[in-house]
Amino acid sequence: MSKPAQETPDTRKAPRFGHTELPDEQEKALRRAKKFEWITLAFLVFSTALVFAVLGNSQAMKAAWIEDLLSFLPPIAFLVATRVIQRRPSEAHPYGFHRSVGIAHLVAAVALVVMGAYLLVDSGIGLLSAEHPTIGAVQLFGQTFWLGWLMMAAMLITAGPPVYLGRVKMKLAEKLHDKVLYADADMNKADWMTALAAAVGVAGIGVGLWWADPVAALIISLSILRDGVRNLSGAVRGLMDARARTYDDAEADPLTDIIDRYLQELDWVAEARSRIRDEGHVFHVESFIVPKGGRLPPLECLEEAREGCIDLDWKVQDMVLIPVAELPEEFLPGVAAAGGAR
Repeated sequence: MSKPAQETPDTRKAPRFGHTELPDEQEKALRRAKKFEWITLAFLVFSTALVFAVLGNSQAMKAAWIEDLLSFLPPIAFLVATRVIQRRPSEAHPYGFHRSVGIAHLVAAVALVVMGAYLLVDSGIGLLSAEHPTIGAVQLFGQTFWLGWLMMAAMLITAGPPVYLGRVKMKLAEKLHDKVLYADADMNKADWMTALAAAVGVAGIGVGLWWADPVAALIISLSILRDGVRNLSGAVRGLMDARARTYDDAEADPLTDIIDRYLQELDWVAEARSRIRDEGHVFHVESFIVPKGGRLPPLECLEEAREGCIDLDWKVQDMVLIPVAELPEEFLPGVAAAGGAR
């Protein structure tokens, strides 16, 4: 048995996803994403401590604090997953460890759904039972303040940075095709709404509108639950080998059609159709090819076609070409309909 090639120090340090070498643009994006996730974690330590210090009896503040705690999950999941997927495929894991991204996405989504549902029920009970929360006073620097002012100040202080972090990470998620990073960025961008809802709830208590606090908590819990359900749907869809979609799950990834067009333009190909599954960052591609005249092409033609597909996009690495007499409908749903349309 031949021994695996020894890695040099340079190759060990170079960012990679399994056996996939990252282009310069993605390599830089990965380094930036890791840096901003560590910045996010540092900010969350500060924000959760600050909000906890002024928590009081407000349900809205409690919901905002729990959301801050949940916000630790996506960055931690991203950092763990990007470390795991750097491991090369092995005999036990021939497809590599790319699915760790999907697992991290699923864990974070389930936590969001569970806590969002809990907060929704808890704040709903508080509203229906007509609980009147009270906010007392606190002494600071020898002065007595209404604690509500400090609560609202804490919300305003912690509202801005996540919006900036979310915008930066959103762009990096697109470059890396990373759905965990996108989910994190999406939550960050929406954090200002949580802060505003909590501040309004506290202000409502101050002017005698007791119901404003549980209503604000309901709004925050619905936001958490919405993020959780959306991410849970995307994570489950990915783990069920659904058709590959864009990093934000907005539409089917156009790479399937791009690969099919490229293969169909080869002079020895009569028909070609592909199926692609998203492994986390990279794609597993299976392309069925019907050669012209029913004659198998030389191995050189197959190898050139495979390399040409890989050159189309950095995410295409695990590429399989399968010459067939006719396109198999059982593996390519929609082939018959597409053929009839033509």
